Amino acid sequence: MILQIIQFIIVVSFLEGDKGFLCNPCDYTVLFHVLFFSALLDHCFLSFSDTLTPLYQTYHSLKSHRTQPRVPETYPSPPTMAHFSLLVILLSLFLAGVKSVVEEERKTYIVHLAKHEIPAVYKGLHLDWYQTSLQSVSESAEILYAYDTVAHGFSTRMTPSEAEALLAVNGVLQVTPETRYHLHTTRTPEFLGLMGEEERDYFLQSNKKADVVVGVLDTGVWPELKSYDDEGFGPVPSTWKGICQVSKGFNASSCNRKLIGARFFSKGYEASMGMIDDSKEERSPRDVDGHGSHTSTTATGSLVPGASLFGFAPGTARGMAPRARVAVYKVCWTGGCFSSDILAALDKAVNDGVNVLSLSLGGGQSDYYKDTVAVGSFAAIEKGIFVSCSAGNAGPAPGSMSNVAPWIATVGAGTIDRDFPVFIVLGNGKNYSGSSLYSGKKLVDTPKYDFIYAGNATNATNGNLCMAGTLIPEKVAGKIVLCDRGISARVKKGQVVKDAGGIGMVLANSVKNGEELVGDAHLLPGAAVGAKTGDLIKAYIFSVPNPKATIIFRGTEVGISPSPVVAAFSSRGPNVITSGILKPDLIAPGVNILAGWSGVMGPTGLSTDTRRTPFNIISGTSMSCPHVSGLAALLKSAHPDWSPAAIKSALMTTAYNTYKSGTGILAVDTGKTATPYDIGSGHAHPIRAMNPGLIYDMGVEDYLNFLCALNYTELQITAMSRRNFTCSNKKTYSVSDLNYPSFTVEFPKTGGNVKQMRTVTNVESTGGTYKAAVTGLKGKVNVVVEPSELKFVKVGEKKSYTVSFTVTGNEKTSGSTSFGRLEWSDGNHVVGSPISLTWA
Repeated sequence: MILQIIQFIIVVSFLEGDKGFLCNPCDYTVLFHVLFFSALLDHCFLSFSDTLTPLYQTYHSLKSHRTQPRVPETYPSPPTMAHFSLLVILLSLFLAGVKSVVEEERKTYIVHLAKHEIPAVYKGLHLDWYQTSLQSVSESAEILYAYDTVAHGFSTRMTPSEAEALLAVNGVLQVTPETRYHLHTTRTPEFLGLMGEEERDYFLQSNKKADVVVGVLDTGVWPELKSYDDEGFGPVPSTWKGICQVSKGFNASSCNRKLIGARFFSKGYEASMGMIDDSKEERSPRDVDGHGSHTSTTATGSLVPGASLFGFAPGTARGMAPRARVAVYKVCWTGGCFSSDILAALDKAVNDGVNVLSLSLGGGQSDYYKDTVAVGSFAAIEKGIFVSCSAGNAGPAPGSMSNVAPWIATVGAGTIDRDFPVFIVLGNGKNYSGSSLYSGKKLVDTPKYDFIYAGNATNATNGNLCMAGTLIPEKVAGKIVLCDRGISARVKKGQVVKDAGGIGMVLANSVKNGEELVGDAHLLPGAAVGAKTGDLIKAYIFSVPNPKATIIFRGTEVGISPSPVVAAFSSRGPNVITSGILKPDLIAPGVNILAGWSGVMGPTGLSTDTRRTPFNIISGTSMSCPHVSGLAALLKSAHPDWSPAAIKSALMTTAYNTYKSGTGILAVDTGKTATPYDIGSGHAHPIRAMNPGLIYDMGVEDYLNFLCALNYTELQITAMSRRNFTCSNKKTYSVSDLNYPSFTVEFPKTGGNVKQMRTVTNVESTGGTYKAAVTGLKGKVNVVVEPSELKFVKVGEKKSYTVSFTVTGNEKTSGSTSFGRLEWSDGNHVVGSPISLTWA
């Protein structure tokens, strides 16, 4: 476009001016040369023939229509050296323009500065310093957000070369490209043991001890939900500094004494994606997606009797910490959650005065200093704020987790003891179990409906997946269709079958998902079945000339055993960022969870779904994360002086990894016993966590030493910690020195001996003697705990111990992994830590 405008100016100057615009005297030969060079440059964007052909036509037209020469009447036929010099200058200008267009696309960057290096003239005027630093490399770039709490710096749109130049400006520590993050009940309180006498003793009384605020970064809030009812709440805490951000469709009255804060952050999103369309998505804290309302009510929802999803999962809905306050920070939009917005929300949330942060989102895997959530949560931890994050939904692939910083509680997902069963009845009389939340008109109980495999009703190579437009209506109409799971959303497949004329759908899991059954509120009679069940049903379809089937829906069933089992989708270890830190930390309920929902979104999330419901049932580590956030709020209310590390330790060391029978928790995708790579320390047990006996505590200094062990540079550590910190040359740092409530040991392939030290703190009002026991590693590694007995006489007393791991003679297999467990017990408390052993 720039070159075409210049070409137009040149032509007009020659045809309309009294004198040559570029030279005098000059002729159309020169004009042609100028345009020819610009055409060559245009070839970067257009085909050569498309540019050159009209240029020749223009040249000949000029010669035929304008025969009189300019003044003077005579002019030199060949261009002079001056003409060629002019062409060279023009060519250089054009090349600069081309480079600007091709190479200098603007992107969003987050800029970290060393606040301790602020010039004296800007003391107390950090925003002016940020602006001056930016203007030193770009006159046009503007600050999107200024950060001054969880980070020191700002975000802006600029070119890559400007970003590179900014790194040379005094005080600039790091310039990081924007990252896009993605979003990864009536039964779970009872399943977790929060509905009985013990809870009244521990938690209801503990609400008087501290007024806890949970901050949720997500898609916003639907404030009209009864789950945000503030009846019985006292005044908003005087320490609260947040606001209820007034915007279109969201008034100050949308907040109350329960929902005490609501903000939205969209500058980063809009800078990359364009302005938000208010007709589709509200530019306000209001939740039009449903995800944010679901997570915040899971963590803190008030009691709501008579809750259900169209009759499924009936009962009294409540969050984990129903007496906690909640503040929402809308950072996620239709196109994702952008890191500049997330960092701005974290900055505000810490300043507002939250006590717990809940983030059910993830942005892949990167070093901590590049990870916005890790950077922002580091500052939050320093302020005494507990941070819980979802592990991700990329399971069961190994090493698939995000949010693995050791100061974050990384939460995987398990099932609960509730299901929504269906029977798929075949024409040969056999029945198979599945799951569904379909609530519309039911099919008859007898298997009279024609049954077809989607792969036999399509001309597409992936037609078995029931993707949009792949099914042949003539082959599907009036039939139940068996679809395979994969690529598109489960509920979308049902819509495709319905649009093609099908009357029902059976959705078969892939091998990856195994026998995991996730309920969906389908728009037609539909049910999910496991991979093995799907294979059996396919075998029937392929074995008879006229297969028949029906689907029988059985509503809600509780008391399902075994439970919990690890969800197939739950992301797994090992920790690919820091192999010496075991992740996930623990698991919590994340499958078929009922909680609040948006008033403008159907339960499937499809645009064709016109149903509306105040509650929805969905699955994901997005659901398990707020369970732990709510439990952390309960622990914080009962133990206001506990650090975030102490709270996480209490949740981890009291988690269970076996059923009451003594057998290990299972992973649904394999049907085998789960490992610490699947469940971390185990499944959350809040009653035990309230009274853990011993804790593994840590502070900011511990995490700074951890960063030194990772060999981070001084600039990287300063950007993360917002302080001038230098690793000591006189000290040897090791990841294993971190006082983490789990053990990860990495042997060389030839075996050897590894020693790790931990320090525990007594949090009981009375003393006690704890004895150590190691299980699960017999015959593989010799483990010695020294001392093997710890005696405490007062609260707050600390004791250290070491664990030596020595490989036995035969255990030297390269690449192998073994798991065990260390438990300290005084006869009343059990303080457990998982052990992971790997050989290089």
